[in-house]
Amino acid sequence: MKFFKAAGDRTNKEMSFIQHLDELRSHLFRSAVAISVGAIVMWSFNKFIIKSILMGPTHADFPTYTFLCRVSQYLGLGSKLCMEKIAVNMQSNTVAGQFGVFFNIILIGGFILAFPYVFWQFWRFIKPALTSKELQNTRGVIFWVSVLFFMGTLFGYFVIAPYTINFFANFSIDDNIENRWTIASYFNTIVPLILGAGLAFQLPLVMFFLAKIGVVSATYLRSVRRYAILIMLILAGIITPPDMLSQIICTIPLVILYEISILLCVKVEKKQKQQEIEEWS
Repeated sequence: MKFFKAAGDRTNKEMSFIQHLDELRSHLFRSAVAISVGAIVMWSFNKFIIKSILMGPTHADFPTYTFLCRVSQYLGLGSKLCMEKIAVNMQSNTVAGQFGVFFNIILIGGFILAFPYVFWQFWRFIKPALTSKELQNTRGVIFWVSVLFFMGTLFGYFVIAPYTINFFANFSIDDNIENRWTIASYFNTIVPLILGAGLAFQLPLVMFFLAKIGVVSATYLRSVRRYAILIMLILAGIITPPDMLSQIICTIPLVILYEISILLCVKVEKKQKQQEIEEWS
């Protein structure tokens, strides 16, 4: 069985199955090295990263909390947008609990730092399978995927994560019940929110490629816009305190991404129609 040629292969020869696996292994190895380098950087600044970044949303002076408080006062809302003090005691209830969290912190942090390079390696692997026309339509994909990923992780860290942590820290079904979180539970809650936001911000690019292959259209996205916004509001309501302003703050970026997706679909459809006209003329 034959497959597409390897990235950078100038012989224009197809690759065998084994050669294909070797090429994949080389890209995975380079990605692993890049992640390891990023992990070393994270380890070098581990005290700052753990105390100020990872545990940041549990601190009363976290930038999001102070910013929202100032906005609330500026709008004449008093302390409506101010978040309550985080009243949670952290603990580790397993022998290797803290070590496991520390290892995961530097590993996932290394992945985030190395993300552009890792995606570039992935792109180099699939690039030879694309036609020249497809390559022309995907110029700048590495830049935009990386930018949207970092924007998403920042949004997850500064908006979604603090809202979620604050809500659960101050939620109580009985005054006699004290919140005592394990560090592993806290880590397993905050990291998926941050990485999930990074992936969610890829929505415009996903819709762009789906429009190119005819799976979605601008007309369809417009027709389901109200349902999409409703779903966004429900999700925002789950992770934010029970007030409309907090929901809106979390929902606005998602709505903007959705509208950008529609504009990209329109652009794709116009270009496809123009190409059809040129082919028939």
